[in-house]
Amino acid sequence: MSVLVSRDTKVVVQGITGHQGTVHARQMKAFGTAVVAGVTPGKAGTTVEETPVFDSVREAVEKTGANASCIFVPAPFAKDALLESVDAGIRLAVIVTEHIPFHDMLVMYHYARGRGARIIGPNCPGIASPTGAKVGIIPNVVFRPGRVGVISRSGTLTYEIVNGIKEHGLGQSTCIGLGGDPVVGTSFVDALPLFEKDPDTDLLVLVGEIGGTAEEDAAEYIHHHFSKPVVAYIAGRSAPEGKRMGHAGAIISRGKGTAKTKVAALEAAGAKVARFPYEIPDLVAGILPAGSRS
Repeated sequence: MSVLVSRDTKVVVQGITGHQGTVHARQMKAFGTAVVAGVTPGKAGTTVEETPVFDSVREAVEKTGANASCIFVPAPFAKDALLESVDAGIRLAVIVTEHIPFHDMLVMYHYARGRGARIIGPNCPGIASPTGAKVGIIPNVVFRPGRVGVISRSGTLTYEIVNGIKEHGLGQSTCIGLGGDPVVGTSFVDALPLFEKDPDTDLLVLVGEIGGTAEEDAAEYIHHHFSKPVVAYIAGRSAPEGKRMGHAGAIISRGKGTAKTKVAALEAAGAKVARFPYEIPDLVAGILPAGSRS
């Protein structure tokens, strides 16, 4: 079993005829994902990587049974792309696109949530399960099947940490890259119950960063509702207060959202918090039972 994606996931790539859409559709297929359709208005009847292209998501869903979407369209058109996919019956949409306007994402979040659909992202690397499917842009080579779940706000740190787990001889059940924008479709608190219920996840790695209260909220949930061991890392310990550091969500203000407060909250909830990313595989190995390492 995996979280949110499986061998039954059928992906439509919105923006498949663009460079990024084409490249990552190819990589998703190489991972083993069923990429069944692409959508680019005006390009119906063509193919990309042997995948049929349609003018609309509704037509793609009707013809192929697609049940998940990966969105690569430019930011000014991302809102319309998401609304179209939800209206067509898609219930999992991964939005890789960055620089989506704040107010657009507010509309997208509530529109999807009100219709029973889940967004991962925006500005995210997506989701992957080594025994299921990949929807997004996480490199294929960093994965190995195992029993470690990963949820992260940072894209490149996700790759580094997942690869470190693999290099240590361990593997992953599912990895979710949440995205680093101020408004995201799925938060730590949204993702934690999914891993709690997953019988193939024995330990969770949580990768956070400065800004906002997502990690403190996660710590509160872990303390009261999460029964599995947690290893965590918080990026941005040396960032000055009030200064934006890369991600739009990585802003510290009025003493909240600092690495110090997040580390303290997670440690109080029982998590083992690494000082550096390279410490995570050793912490994981020290906690996992021998039978959970593959």
